[in-house]
Amino acid sequence: MTDTVRDEVRRHYARAALAVLEPGSCCAPTATAPGDPVFGPGLYDPHQLDPLPSDAVAASLGCGNPTTMANLQAGETVLDLGSGGGIDVLLSAQRVGPTGIAYGLDMTDEMLELATRNAAAAGAANATFLKGEIEAIPLPNSSVDVVISNCVISLSTDKARVFAEIARVLRPDGRVSVSDVVADDLLSPADRAARGDHAGCIAGALSFTEYAAGLAGAGLDRIELLPTHRAVDGMFNVIVRARRPATTDRGARTGVAAEAVAGAVAGAGAGAGAGAGAGDAAAAEAARALAAARALPSDGLVALVAQVGDCGDACCCG
Repeated sequence: MTDTVRDEVRRHYARAALAVLEPGSCCAPTATAPGDPVFGPGLYDPHQLDPLPSDAVAASLGCGNPTTMANLQAGETVLDLGSGGGIDVLLSAQRVGPTGIAYGLDMTDEMLELATRNAAAAGAANATFLKGEIEAIPLPNSSVDVVISNCVISLSTDKARVFAEIARVLRPDGRVSVSDVVADDLLSPADRAARGDHAGCIAGALSFTEYAAGLAGAGLDRIELLPTHRAVDGMFNVIVRARRPATTDRGARTGVAAEAVAGAVAGAGAGAGAGAGAGDAAAAEAARALAAARALPSDGLVALVAQVGDCGDACCCG
């Protein structure tokens, strides 16, 4: 991130953490309403939240529930980028069990303090929190089975670096399951900035085409974008999934990704559902996701019940 944006984001989330660490603090912002259908704990099944410390729930500021479709398995290693108060790390720790590890990465000292406290209260011995930035993940190559994140990648001003870091730390055939805000391809960066600030996950959001192309450019494939809610006019809460291929011929995949960008610009802008060839899978998915987002019902909400069949028995989809 640039220094200005990074400082803005850090201050914003430090205040959010202090709102929980120091209730009644003069610098504490108004908390997200529990029933907010766009951001916060209202996006989780209440049964998922019941076993968690109340402070982990209160600090939830995300735009979705990335663990819902991550298909986490016992013994896996999970990394949450921008883990905040730890809600998604704690849910992941439950699912991977004592033989697995759930890492949370955050750059904000106050959030790390809160998350560590919440993990101790939950008795989550397999939850570990790391200080750092998502553009430079402090973990070795090929060390993680699943990367999750909840409305944090949109905060970065160097998303190509974030995607490259995700691809680096994932093991072959490792998975990505991210909730984020994504913009209609018709919105320019200026249009997005006019709809909200950077710390609120709006101004820095990528478009559907940009997101799919960014993941493909980092060497990831099997890219899916599933709109779930309307955040603001022309911008949507989206579940993003992808995989690191089992093979490592990145040069060939990068060439395919370059072709996919052009197809996505034309296809997604028109709401089309197919690219020019097999290499345009990312473009076609961006186009389908954009068409689905534009077709969201008037209340801006879609149920995920029909979409969670591939979660498996280990996934507490609710």
